[in-house]
Amino acid sequence: MAEYDYWKIFPKMPKKVNIGDTTIRDGFQHEEKFISTAAKIFYLEELVFAGCRNIEVTNFGNPYLMPQFRDAEELFVHIRGDRFKKLCEKKGINYDDICFTAITIREAAVDRAIQLKEKGIGPDRLLMMVSTEEEHHFANSGTTLPDYWTEAERCIKKCNDAGMKMCGTVSTIWGSPIGGATDMTDAVEFSKRFLEIGAHDIEHADHDGSASAQDVYRYFSMILDEMPDPELHLAHFHETKRVASASVLAALQAGITNFEATLGGLGGQPANFLDDCPTKGTGEYYYEDPRYVGLITLEDTLVQIDEMGIEHGYDVDRVLWLGKQMEKTIGRRLRSEAIINGRTLKEGHMQFARPGLKKRKEKFNEKPGQKIPDHWSPKPVLP
Repeated sequence: MAEYDYWKIFPKMPKKVNIGDTTIRDGFQHEEKFISTAAKIFYLEELVFAGCRNIEVTNFGNPYLMPQFRDAEELFVHIRGDRFKKLCEKKGINYDDICFTAITIREAAVDRAIQLKEKGIGPDRLLMMVSTEEEHHFANSGTTLPDYWTEAERCIKKCNDAGMKMCGTVSTIWGSPIGGATDMTDAVEFSKRFLEIGAHDIEHADHDGSASAQDVYRYFSMILDEMPDPELHLAHFHETKRVASASVLAALQAGITNFEATLGGLGGQPANFLDDCPTKGTGEYYYEDPRYVGLITLEDTLVQIDEMGIEHGYDVDRVLWLGKQMEKTIGRRLRSEAIINGRTLKEGHMQFARPGLKKRKEKFNEKPGQKIPDHWSPKPVLP
């Protein structure tokens, strides 16, 4: 007989996960209109109130290149202020349980974060990023891999000395939109290198939706064989072919417990156009149609995990409501299906029931709940 217990088939699959949100940073960076500071604050607050405890706030890179983040310091002033802390307390949220992250790809951004930390408004966690495929890495950072590793080592020491954590992101694990196929063993080594130079955790990123389920399972199995503490690892999947939910499942089966997502599946490359003006960004988009890129949707991923019976800490209905608000903020239909069709409710949707079933069963002298004819045998007899 086959084994029917999913957790016995995949014994490493967790019963509890952490889902971080990157909407305000990774999600908004791809938008070609400026998202107001008020809107960013609204979603920061509401995501925390809905259960998010790991949230990317902004990017401390040069606002000339990414003007979407010209309000970076304003956001940190707000979330470090007494008003927000009191709101958290009023809602029974331990403010100290929230981890606020800022992206700091280069050293100047790290230095900026340290200055804010010294003023009492800095982030808890920073993030630097390497790609195993050097052309993609150069497009994002403007320098070579060896040079960047030296810079990252210096920055991680500064970060740790300042009392902040550093996340090391490894990208192009399953392929590069610029250089093509990659070797997953390079990403395993890069993950070790980040830990070797003092990174607190590793984000394993599929930044262009290249991953397939079998390779995701294989890769994270390799990772956990080499670095078995699941708290060190974070899965970051982008959606370009409508298969990322399979990648989430494969990562769960391998034993990954930390994930990231965005409301509506927003995200992609930093925009090279904002409002009415071209901007630098990171150069030309490497997608034929930039509308169909982004991360896994927080709403759909949360429903997927919730319906598997895995603990996650979110108020699902509040997140689905937030997803509907986000469509109004962005001004177009986004990619969440769950905000349209909702959750699978055990009590059903009785408003759609056809009237008259009870009377029809009574007419045929059928008992309530009877599903097969009386004259049939109690158990099926196969031919």
